Amino acid sequence: MQDKQFLIDLSHTKMPYGKYKGRFLIDLPEHYIVWYHAKGFPKGKIGMMLGLVYELKLNGLEHLIRNIQKNT
Repeated sequence: MQDKQFLIDLSHTKMPYGKYKGRFLIDLPEHYIVWYHAKGFPKGKIGMMLGLVYELKLNGLEHLIRNIQKNT
């Protein structure tokens, strides 16, 4: 289980590079996250966050992160 601060950080993190630079990770298109999943997520915190975004989108739970965005 991810800790609360990690989820808060995820809710406010924007893609630092690439085609979708500047877009909140939770708002990245699903096809892009699936592509990253197949390619392999980057190392480090951004990769861990993208992996969690993949799991959230896969299970239809993006609203959890959007609620955190609204409330923090």
